[in-house]
Amino acid sequence: MSRRVRRKVAKKGKDNVVSLSYHELEDEDLRPERNESVDWTSLPDDTVIQLFSCLNYRDRESLSSTCRTWRGLGGSQCLWSSLDLRAHKFDTGMATSLASRCVNLQKLRFRGAESADAIIHLQAKDLREISGDYCRKITDATLSVIVARHEALESLQLGPDFCERITGDAIKAIAICCPKLKKLRLSGIRDVHADAINALAKHCLNLVDVGFLDCLNVDEAALGNIVSVQFLSVAGTSNMKWGVVSLLWHKLPKLIGLDVSRTDIGPTAVYRLLSASQSLKVLCALNCAVLEEDTSISTVKTKGKLLLALFTDIFRGLSSLFAETTKKGRNVFLDWRCSKNNDKNLNEIMTWLEWILSHTLLRTAESNPQGLDNFWLKQGAALLLSLMQSSQEDVQERAATGLATFVVIDDENASIDCERAEAVMRDGGIRLLLNLAKSWREGLQSEAAKAIANLSVNANVAKAVAEEGGINILAGLARSMNRLVAEEAAGGLWNLSVGEEHKAAIAEAGGVKALVDLIFKWSSGGDGVLERAAGALANLAADDKCSMEVAIAGGVHALVMLARNGKFEGVQEQAARALANLAAHGDSNSNNAAVGQEAGALEALVQLTRSPHEGVRQEAAGALWNLSFDDRNREAIAAAGGVEALVTLAQSCSNASPGLQERAAGALWGLSVSEANSIAIGREGGVAPLIALARSDAEDVHETAAGALWNLAFNHSNALRIVEEGGVPALVHLCSSSVSKMARFMAALALAYMFDGRIDEFAPMGTSSEITSKSVSLDGARRMALKHIEAFILTFSDPQAFAAAAASSAPAALAQVTERARIQEAGHLRCSGAEIGRFVSMLRNASSILKACAAFALLQFTIPGGRHAVHHASLMQGAGAARVLRAAAAAATAPIEAKIFARIVLRNLEHHQVEPSI
Repeated sequence: MSRRVRRKVAKKGKDNVVSLSYHELEDEDLRPERNESVDWTSLPDDTVIQLFSCLNYRDRESLSSTCRTWRGLGGSQCLWSSLDLRAHKFDTGMATSLASRCVNLQKLRFRGAESADAIIHLQAKDLREISGDYCRKITDATLSVIVARHEALESLQLGPDFCERITGDAIKAIAICCPKLKKLRLSGIRDVHADAINALAKHCLNLVDVGFLDCLNVDEAALGNIVSVQFLSVAGTSNMKWGVVSLLWHKLPKLIGLDVSRTDIGPTAVYRLLSASQSLKVLCALNCAVLEEDTSISTVKTKGKLLLALFTDIFRGLSSLFAETTKKGRNVFLDWRCSKNNDKNLNEIMTWLEWILSHTLLRTAESNPQGLDNFWLKQGAALLLSLMQSSQEDVQERAATGLATFVVIDDENASIDCERAEAVMRDGGIRLLLNLAKSWREGLQSEAAKAIANLSVNANVAKAVAEEGGINILAGLARSMNRLVAEEAAGGLWNLSVGEEHKAAIAEAGGVKALVDLIFKWSSGGDGVLERAAGALANLAADDKCSMEVAIAGGVHALVMLARNGKFEGVQEQAARALANLAAHGDSNSNNAAVGQEAGALEALVQLTRSPHEGVRQEAAGALWNLSFDDRNREAIAAAGGVEALVTLAQSCSNASPGLQERAAGALWGLSVSEANSIAIGREGGVAPLIALARSDAEDVHETAAGALWNLAFNHSNALRIVEEGGVPALVHLCSSSVSKMARFMAALALAYMFDGRIDEFAPMGTSSEITSKSVSLDGARRMALKHIEAFILTFSDPQAFAAAAASSAPAALAQVTERARIQEAGHLRCSGAEIGRFVSMLRNASSILKACAAFALLQFTIPGGRHAVHHASLMQGAGAARVLRAAAAAATAPIEAKIFARIVLRNLEHHQVEPSI
């Protein structure tokens, strides 16, 4: 989830945002004056009850446990008329404990089959409304028992996910058991047969609102028998016989609103329904492909009838329902809500329209059909924002979810449609979503936070979220006891934390501690929240100051715990990435050492390099690479089996992504700084895969592979292995052809190590034929290597500048040569005393090419301003480099490059004031 953030959005000229229709609690509302003591138990009972009404039932229980008085008030029946259990584990035990308080329960929202099984144990016989989601596993038996125990039921809604195990038999049971039923909306039923529908028509005489959505088969003729129905939706239902529909449904005497959205209805059936029905006022046919192929239906005059389709002006059409001319355009829902309209029929129509529009827009956003960009930009986004201000909580939630969904064009890569996101922002959507996120209702908090998170992938929107106070709001929601709310809030912080300018603000808002606490709070059973929290911490840890905040808050321990115990690949990947970023500040803080010292950290990361998931392997290797910069970590990684694991990883990633290849080679590069590890890497077979990676097409892989081979080549056994495994042509190719100067430089240094004479001292007798059979002769390989080392050095030479420097000792002349020869990234390399000593010795080599190469390398390592230049200069003093450099600079037979580079190194040593007096 990479995202960025930048710009502010001006909102001048926009309508003021009207506060939402539910009560919100601001911190200031209940904050006592400073230094004043407040006796909360002295508050009037009515005030306490009002306070309780703004809490979810878990917080209500906690607050009521503080004293006997509040315990009594917390059990007041008026507080338990509605219960939303979706975010909580609701089972038989919980239902039994709540039963005494649910005598007067009127409205219940639940989630999942286990919760459905427990409903009857609430013993809420007067229950009027039941709404459930995640109903795929609910069976006929469960639903039949529920309705049998709640005969007073007036509204039953199950969806929007499919009720795959519910059949027409359960619908018959609903009809028989619930004669007072007024509203029935079911989603995803396979077969709603005639017997079930006729049972509803026979027993539920007050049934005015029927919805069979996304069903496979619905008996059209039987639906024509429910003469009481006023609002009917078959949105998304397939296999409809529209000829039967157009002949029968227009006869329904009370039908006011009909929703056929997302079906294959055609213009003929639409025209017959609009023209023949005496009672029909609104026909909603959004996203109906057959109808949209022939938009001529929009020109047909149907007096007093409204058709809503993608090709119609929906806001204008809704305005036509009102006699008052003030209700126009995009404010039509807002004006209606604010008006004192006593037209009951119109209010029922608008309430129903809010529900079916929110449902259809969400379903359309989820399927993301092609060709709707114009609709979303001109109408869809504004509709969702308007619906988000509804007085119906489920409409608000679906609208917020719709906003979160319709902007996403590639969920896998976290890509969003920038035009859609900015359309939401232009219409005041950010402020609306943040207001919704401040609601005390957890369902609204969750969906609003999800929308904010997705929209914040866009840089402009993210900046607006931050400037509207969104970071503080999300940090607050991340502390929620509701896992779903905390998860979406953590996702929002994850996206916002990509912006460098937001990281400090997140830390200041307490976001770092909230994210760390989330990991401990949901350490088991919360993969979604753990992945998002770890991802946000990974982004924050990339900042030096924030990385310290993460460590102080206990983040190292939390992230190591995830790396050790996490089972979900997303959690493992983000935990490893966070540890990698924490360890990336070795020069400025102690987090690198702290991660290495955390019990089980290195072992866990080594184990993750064996993960079947490439992303996990990549981040684990990256973490080990960063950690290997610490001497103690380097040896501890090797002791934990890191050498074997990383060699195996390198062997297996020839066809992997460049990111994994880079980190695998990089981790071996880091470990090979130690000679013991370098020898172990060679013995474990690490040379061949590194040579293969050196042939990669990716510049970053060139650098890490060349760096690892450079370190390995310091050891004569490894140098011989590189020759035997065909490494000379690969390094020669890098040295001459890589786009990366650093890769070319380190390839040249590796070749120089291999052919400075050490390999000849240790090469066993009689190996020449074996070397020849595998590649070329040792002498041939040496000639090839030296030729390309020389060519590499010459690319940094300017004949005129060299001639001027040779003729004059003026600093300006040497400075000109230095500037041309400088490889910026080489200043980050840190060499050991043995390596510096070897380059100093190379200055005495019989090969003039190697002399020039050694002088060029020492120049790079000592250029003033380099990160380790002073360290290298000090090592050179210990190696007696000044005397050797003077000899090289004065040698009559040395090439001009070696002479000038040696003089520059001497000047660098003088700059660092480490040259001994001779």
